[in-house]
Amino acid sequence: MVMSLLKRTPLDVLVPPNRHQMPPPAPFNWGSEKGALRILGLAVFVLVMAVPFISASPYLISILTAGLIYVMLALGLNVVVGYAGLLDLGYVAFFAVGAYTSGILTTTFGFSMLEAIPVTILVCIVAGIIIGGPTLRLRSDYLAIVTLGFGEIIRLTARNLEITGGPTGISGIPSWSFFGWNMADGLVIGGVEFNGKILLYYFVALVVAVVGVGGISRLSRGKMGRAWKAVRDDEDAAEATGINTYCTKITAYIIGAVWAGLAGQMMATYLSAISPTSFTFLYSALVLMAVVLGGMGSTPGVIIGALFISLAPELLREFAEWRYFLFGLLLVVTMIFRPQGIWPANAVFPWSPALAARRARRAKAAETAEGSPA
Repeated sequence: MVMSLLKRTPLDVLVPPNRHQMPPPAPFNWGSEKGALRILGLAVFVLVMAVPFISASPYLISILTAGLIYVMLALGLNVVVGYAGLLDLGYVAFFAVGAYTSGILTTTFGFSMLEAIPVTILVCIVAGIIIGGPTLRLRSDYLAIVTLGFGEIIRLTARNLEITGGPTGISGIPSWSFFGWNMADGLVIGGVEFNGKILLYYFVALVVAVVGVGGISRLSRGKMGRAWKAVRDDEDAAEATGINTYCTKITAYIIGAVWAGLAGQMMATYLSAISPTSFTFLYSALVLMAVVLGGMGSTPGVIIGALFISLAPELLREFAEWRYFLFGLLLVVTMIFRPQGIWPANAVFPWSPALAARRARRAKAAETAEGSPA
């Protein structure tokens, strides 16, 4: 009897479909908010790529390269502060670790810059574990004070060690080389000679920054990114739901450390010399200011904030001694009118479906209020 019932019963009735199966992804719409952001990002990328060919001024390209290095630093700190909610006032310590590691490897041990990248990443991971291991058990102001202390410890250690060059630092750091060709030698394409060290460093920094934007954006939208945001919003509630908050925080700290170390290697190679004065608390404060000013947890906002922090003093240079006063005034005005940041994480644009839904809810609430008896 059972066998005859099985023969007459459809298989779909006996084995129902998976109710938890994800629906197929919706087709991408260029007219949506995400499409508009992609168009804007593509337009900015094309503009930045074309800037050296529109105006080949070495000064302009140099300050833009410095701006891209600031973008790399701000992207790494955004993982720590914006996504995981960890207030780090000593972030420049990892910047120094990356710069000094690559400088020592290339000048003392004869490594090339490409060969120094894996070692720099490994050293930054170890530094992140050593610094973050004991400190990430603290919260809020206590964490900020301890990270500030570690930042100063790294700087003073570099100033007093012989292998780091002491107070004078390390000089003569070699440039990037690819298959026997050195970037400092310049580049000739079609009979046109390009200023190798300035122009090519600009493009290398641009490519690295774009890769960082893509990678960190993907991480923020994945499982790890959701865990970071849960810890940032309420650490106790996140732990109650089964998230290992300590591992989540130290993962964010290590990723930020690695990214800062790579930015330090870029800076050391670009300047060919480093010293302890390049890694003071001021730089940690400026990078943190870029994250807060642009919008914590927002990748487009952090990019805008980093470019603002790095380029505004140079654009105001013609005002001589007044330029830092005007720079500070611009920061104050921006924070008064945009306290959530220039481009916050949950920004709502005029074309956004979220704005239309919000207006519809308000209109429905207003109609309900009018129709209710007094």
